[in-house]
Amino acid sequence: MGYEVLARKWRPQVFADVVGQNHVTQTLHNAIQSSRLAHAYLFVGPRGTGKTTTARILAKALNCQNRQGSEPCNSCDSCKEIMKGSSLDVIEIDGASNRGIGDVQELRDNVRYAPVRGPFKIYIIDEVHMLTREAFNAILKTLEEPPPHVKFFFATTEPQKVLTTILSRCQRFDLRRISVADITAQLQKIGKAEGIKISADALLAIARGAEGGLRDAESALDQLISFRGKTIEEADVLSVFGLISRAQLEGLADAILDGNIPAIIEAVAAIDQSGKDMQRVVLELLDQFRNLLIVMHTGKNPAAFDLPETQIDTLKKQAAKSSDGRLLRIVDLLIDADSRMRYALSKRTMLETALIRASRAATVATIDELMKQVAALKTMPATAHAVQETPADYDVKKKPTDDLERLKTAWISLIDHISKGAPQAKHYLTDTVPLGVSETHVTIGIDPEFAGERANLENPRTLLLIQKTLSSFLKRTVSADFSVLAGKPKPLPTDAPAQGSPDKQKYYSNPSVRSVLETFSGEIIDIRE
Repeated sequence: MGYEVLARKWRPQVFADVVGQNHVTQTLHNAIQSSRLAHAYLFVGPRGTGKTTTARILAKALNCQNRQGSEPCNSCDSCKEIMKGSSLDVIEIDGASNRGIGDVQELRDNVRYAPVRGPFKIYIIDEVHMLTREAFNAILKTLEEPPPHVKFFFATTEPQKVLTTILSRCQRFDLRRISVADITAQLQKIGKAEGIKISADALLAIARGAEGGLRDAESALDQLISFRGKTIEEADVLSVFGLISRAQLEGLADAILDGNIPAIIEAVAAIDQSGKDMQRVVLELLDQFRNLLIVMHTGKNPAAFDLPETQIDTLKKQAAKSSDGRLLRIVDLLIDADSRMRYALSKRTMLETALIRASRAATVATIDELMKQVAALKTMPATAHAVQETPADYDVKKKPTDDLERLKTAWISLIDHISKGAPQAKHYLTDTVPLGVSETHVTIGIDPEFAGERANLENPRTLLLIQKTLSSFLKRTVSADFSVLAGKPKPLPTDAPAQGSPDKQKYYSNPSVRSVLETFSGEIIDIRE
């Protein structure tokens, strides 16, 4: 007898062997024991989760000659024929290759004949969504009112493609992706029975790469046995299937959250040199940042994770570095990178640029964070400024009027500085003048002709930049308030020289000008009136 692959050798033969689908098997158990059997069942789920396998076990249980309870015996003639695929009472049809109306009409003509051995004639149609519309319509009436001895079992990965008129006539069972823990346990069981030594990290890597499909995991294990023999380590799994290690994944996530672009470029270079699938890296990072969002909002909720405890602890540490707004921006960038990478000529370049953009998103404050900072500045008590924010060398005897005169003199320079961070602010501030300075506030007057610009000046980002600039100039933390003037503002005082004066030294010696230049590390480029 030839070699039998692990996925076939270890295919479940009774309901108790089906992994991770207790919600389906328990319902079928009860239906068989209570004889409440529907005439049509639809099994839905991702590949490798047990759809067709469950249908076969149900077929064996219904036609079993020595059934005990709800499980097939697997030893009677009927069970043996079904397991061999030679039963005349259980007909398996591939929906992809028998999809036309002619095939369905032949099936419809055959349903009238009684079963040969068992009580039921059972049709198992795999990938039923591949049938044509005409084929669906041809089977519709038979499905609605089949003979008492006929059962239909459908399996599909894409239920949305099945006609609603078909769906409404079936009992539907949705098979879930199998958890990493369940896949790991099953692989460990297989390895022990087959005499294969598999490390815990290797088991976890196989289960992670299977994406919820036990058949995929069993096929991967088969390939690894051919590659490495009786001993399998994590490095073997990563090498064969183009995965990156958990340590690499967590290190790359750390580099993104820290804004460490050199580390990102080095990591991508290492991934490229080892021949890993760049698109798979994006998907794994996407899953990592999804987990960060979940752990940020739910903590160690076991229902939200399919991960070992040590990995959840690492996620909590990484989540503490960021906010949900920044993580959501990173997730959006990774989703965009995944869709664009499919058509990219240079996947490495695409990955590098996507991760650099993600690192910037991780270190730039969101609008919500800026608004919170503005709110904090507005509500901060005056004593807090005096105790915490005032520099040691600040002269507490200095009169606020002195600050106001300095501010008026330097106002144009301050506007130019603010405009570097918010170019639109220069337009809004041109028609403003400082009105008053206290220990904690600066009041700015707005020309009544341009009163409508007040809303633009109070934009959180612009307001925060104005307040930071004023605080830096006055050497203490202040907030800014705006007030519309009753009339045109008076011209600001200025020490500017007459047109064409080239004497920059005169301005360097001016205390107000020197203060501004020192505050912003600036220099005089040009002198004009």
